[in-house]
Amino acid sequence: MIRVCADSFDPGAELSAFEKNASGAGAVVSFTGKVRDAAGSDGVKALCLEHYPGVTERSIQEIENKARERWKIDETLIIHRVGELAPGDPIVMVCVASAHRREAFEAADFLMDYLKTEAMFWKKEIRDSGEVWIEPRNADYKDAARWKDSGRHDEEE
Repeated sequence: MIRVCADSFDPGAELSAFEKNASGAGAVVSFTGKVRDAAGSDGVKALCLEHYPGVTERSIQEIENKARERWKIDETLIIHRVGELAPGDPIVMVCVASAHRREAFEAADFLMDYLKTEAMFWKKEIRDSGEVWIEPRNADYKDAARWKDSGRHDEEE
Protein backbone atom coordinates (compact mmCIF):
# COMPACT_ATOMS: atom_id res chain seq x y z
CA MET A 1 0.00 0.00 0.00
CA ILE A 2 1.23 3.48 -0.87
CA ARG A 3 -0.17 6.58 0.78
CA VAL A 4 0.90 10.18 0.12
CA CYS A 5 -0.92 12.44 2.56
CA ALA A 6 -0.96 15.89 4.12
CA ASP A 7 -2.35 14.59 7.42
CA SER A 8 -0.11 13.34 10.18
CA PHE A 9 -0.02 9.64 10.98
CA ASP A 10 0.66 7.59 14.09
CA PRO A 11 3.59 5.24 13.33
CA GLY A 12 2.65 2.88 16.17
CA ALA A 13 -0.92 2.50 14.98
CA GLU A 14 0.20 2.08 11.37
CA LEU A 15 2.71 -0.63 12.34
CA SER A 16 0.13 -2.45 14.45
CA ALA A 17 -2.39 -2.49 11.58
CA PHE A 18 0.34 -3.56 9.13
CA GLU A 19 1.42 -6.46 11.35
CA LYS A 20 -2.19 -7.67 11.63
CA ASN A 21 -2.50 -7.58 7.84
CA ALA A 22 0.81 -9.43 7.40
CA SER A 23 0.20 -12.00 10.12
CA GLY A 24 1.65 -14.87 8.07
CA ALA A 25 5.05 -13.24 7.57
CA GLY A 26 8.12 -14.43 9.43
CA ALA A 27 9.64 -10.95 9.57
CA VAL A 28 8.36 -7.38 9.71
CA VAL A 29 10.75 -4.45 9.40
CA SER A 30 9.69 -0.84 9.77
CA PHE A 31 11.38 2.52 9.48
CA THR A 32 9.95 5.90 10.44
CA GLY A 33 11.72 9.06 9.35
CA LYS A 34 11.12 12.32 11.18
CA VAL A 35 11.74 15.95 10.31
CA ARG A 36 14.99 16.84 12.03
CA ASP A 37 16.11 20.17 13.36
CA ALA A 38 19.28 21.49 11.75
CA ALA A 39 22.19 21.84 14.17
CA GLY A 40 23.37 25.27 15.17
CA SER A 41 21.66 28.64 15.31
CA ASP A 42 20.15 28.37 11.82
CA GLY A 43 17.51 25.90 12.99
CA VAL A 44 14.81 24.41 10.82
CA LYS A 45 11.38 25.78 11.66
CA ALA A 46 9.54 23.66 9.10
CA LEU A 47 9.96 21.36 6.11
CA CYS A 48 7.65 21.86 3.14
CA LEU A 49 7.15 19.01 0.70
CA GLU A 50 5.48 19.49 -2.66
CA HIS A 51 4.41 16.82 -5.11
CA TYR A 52 2.36 16.24 -8.25
CA PRO A 53 -0.60 14.02 -7.28
CA GLY A 54 -0.61 10.86 -9.35
CA VAL A 55 2.95 11.36 -10.61
CA THR A 56 4.46 11.03 -7.15
CA GLU A 57 2.44 7.92 -6.35
CA ARG A 58 3.49 6.33 -9.66
CA SER A 59 7.16 7.04 -8.94
CA ILE A 60 6.80 5.36 -5.54
CA GLN A 61 4.94 2.42 -7.12
CA GLU A 62 7.86 1.95 -9.54
CA ILE A 63 10.28 1.88 -6.61
CA GLU A 64 8.13 -0.66 -4.78
CA ASN A 65 7.90 -2.79 -7.96
CA LYS A 66 11.72 -2.82 -8.18
CA ALA A 67 11.90 -4.06 -4.59
CA ARG A 68 9.39 -6.82 -5.32
CA GLU A 69 11.50 -7.92 -8.32
CA ARG A 70 14.57 -8.32 -6.06
CA TRP A 71 13.10 -9.80 -2.87
CA LYS A 72 10.24 -12.08 -1.89
CA ILE A 73 8.02 -9.55 -0.15
CA ASP A 74 4.64 -10.45 1.32
CA GLU A 75 3.39 -6.94 2.10
CA THR A 76 4.59 -3.34 2.02
CA LEU A 77 3.38 -0.06 3.43
CA ILE A 78 4.85 3.24 2.28
CA ILE A 79 3.48 6.45 3.80
CA HIS A 80 4.95 9.81 2.82
CA ARG A 81 3.78 13.19 4.04
CA VAL A 82 3.43 16.35 1.98
CA GLY A 83 2.71 19.92 3.02
CA GLU A 84 4.32 21.80 5.89
CA LEU A 85 5.81 19.69 8.68
CA ALA A 86 7.39 20.74 11.97
CA PRO A 87 10.58 19.31 13.49
CA GLY A 88 9.75 15.98 15.11
CA ASP A 89 6.81 15.23 12.79
CA PRO A 90 6.88 11.84 11.07
CA ILE A 91 7.59 12.37 7.37
CA VAL A 92 7.93 8.84 5.99
CA MET A 93 7.22 5.29 7.07
CA VAL A 94 8.24 2.10 5.29
CA CYS A 95 7.11 -1.34 6.45
CA VAL A 96 8.05 -4.61 4.79
CA ALA A 97 6.81 -8.09 5.62
CA SER A 98 8.59 -11.15 4.29
CA ALA A 99 9.17 -14.76 5.18
CA HIS A 100 12.75 -14.03 6.21
CA ARG A 101 14.46 -11.17 8.07
CA ARG A 102 17.25 -10.53 5.55
CA GLU A 103 14.80 -9.88 2.73
CA ALA A 104 12.65 -7.66 4.92
CA PHE A 105 15.64 -5.60 6.11
CA GLU A 106 17.18 -5.26 2.66
CA ALA A 107 13.91 -4.41 0.95
CA ALA A 108 13.13 -1.71 3.54
CA ASP A 109 16.64 -0.27 3.18
CA PHE A 110 16.34 -0.31 -0.62
CA LEU A 111 12.94 1.40 -0.49
CA MET A 112 14.27 4.20 1.70
CA ASP A 113 17.37 4.70 -0.44
CA TYR A 114 15.24 5.05 -3.56
CA LEU A 115 12.56 7.17 -1.90
CA LYS A 116 15.34 9.65 -1.01
CA THR A 117 16.68 9.82 -4.56
CA GLU A 118 13.96 8.79 -7.03
CA ALA A 119 10.54 9.67 -5.60
CA MET A 120 8.97 12.80 -7.07
CA PHE A 121 9.03 15.24 -4.14
CA TRP A 122 10.34 18.77 -3.85
CA LYS A 123 11.59 19.73 -0.39
CA LYS A 124 12.15 23.15 1.09
CA GLU A 125 13.45 23.93 4.58
CA ILE A 126 12.17 27.01 6.31
CA ARG A 127 15.04 28.16 8.51
CA ASP A 128 15.61 31.09 10.82
CA SER A 129 17.69 32.64 8.03
CA GLY A 130 15.19 31.99 5.19
CA GLU A 131 14.02 29.26 2.83
CA VAL A 132 16.32 26.69 1.18
CA TRP A 133 15.37 24.06 -1.42
CA ILE A 134 16.82 20.66 -0.49
CA GLU A 135 18.27 18.21 -3.01
CA PRO A 136 19.36 14.65 -2.28
CA ARG A 137 22.90 14.59 -0.91
CA ASN A 138 25.80 12.81 -2.61
CA ALA A 139 25.64 10.27 0.21
CA ASP A 140 21.98 9.55 -0.68
CA TYR A 141 22.95 8.78 -4.29
CA LYS A 142 25.87 6.64 -3.08
CA ASP A 143 23.49 4.68 -0.84
CA ALA A 144 21.12 4.05 -3.76
CA ALA A 145 23.98 3.14 -6.14
CA ARG A 146 25.07 0.21 -3.98
CA TRP A 147 21.88 -1.64 -4.99
CA LYS A 148 22.71 -1.42 -8.70
CA ASP A 149 25.55 -3.94 -8.32
CA SER A 150 24.14 -6.23 -5.68
CA GLY A 151 22.00 -9.21 -6.52
CA ARG A 152 19.02 -10.75 -4.84
CA HIS A 153 19.46 -12.84 -1.73
CA ASP A 154 17.55 -16.10 -1.92
CA GLU A 155 19.34 -17.97 0.84
CA GLU A 156 17.17 -19.59 3.45
CA GLU A 157 17.65 -18.51 7.05
